[in-house]
Amino acid sequence: MNFALILFILLLVSGAIWATDALILRNRRAVDAKDPWWVEYGASFFPVILIVFVLRSFIVEPFKIPSGSMIPTLLVGDFILVNKFTYGIRLPVINKKIIDINTPQRGHVMVFRYPEDPSLDYIKRVVGIPGDKIAYQNKRLTINGHPLESTKVEDYLHPERVYFSKQFVEKLGESEHRLLNDEDAPSFIPDPSHFPNRENCLYNNAGVICTVPPGHYFMMGDNRDNSRDSRVWGFVPEENIVGRAFFIWFNFSDLKRIGSF
Repeated sequence: MNFALILFILLLVSGAIWATDALILRNRRAVDAKDPWWVEYGASFFPVILIVFVLRSFIVEPFKIPSGSMIPTLLVGDFILVNKFTYGIRLPVINKKIIDINTPQRGHVMVFRYPEDPSLDYIKRVVGIPGDKIAYQNKRLTINGHPLESTKVEDYLHPERVYFSKQFVEKLGESEHRLLNDEDAPSFIPDPSHFPNRENCLYNNAGVICTVPPGHYFMMGDNRDNSRDSRVWGFVPEENIVGRAFFIWFNFSDLKRIGSF
């Protein structure tokens, strides 16, 4: 469901009702006449829909985390806010950038349209920017020939499934984040897709090595062995970017999660 398109249509319909009433119909009604029900509802909803549309399209948009691919940074059920103007101002519905502000940087947590099905929104961490050579070999990440700093910390307990994953603190870009690895998971990438620019990637028994093409980004989940990401379906084109995640505003299962991102 394209909620942005539905909201845009509702905005046009309610706006047309409001404008028609304000410019034409109101002058034709008696002073003490009651507004028709469709005018009353349409005109009343227009300013509300307008505010929601502007906020959601240009400033901030809420999302709910549906999977565990970003554990331990984001948990299933987290409600997050995404900054829509961090990477530039885009026209709603068609998602075309009209004002360039910033570009995604390594380490950012970004929401984007899934390349294989743009009707779906995905969230992963930016690992590679245009021109980077990304090597994920034997579960170690190297960028442009430089292995990332990684420090082992206490194992992570998955409450729902009652098992432990190895947990590390990794420095990527200007920030540090936690990531998970499962000892029993293989290093190779099973069943990679035939995605655009696949010739930029080399798959082997240790993992994958890719060179990020211009205008694209390499994304990975923090739950490294339980994330279907750029290692499988390829690069995210710039036009698929939605915004940068920056805040957890609610979680029904754990109120302590609020503001923890």
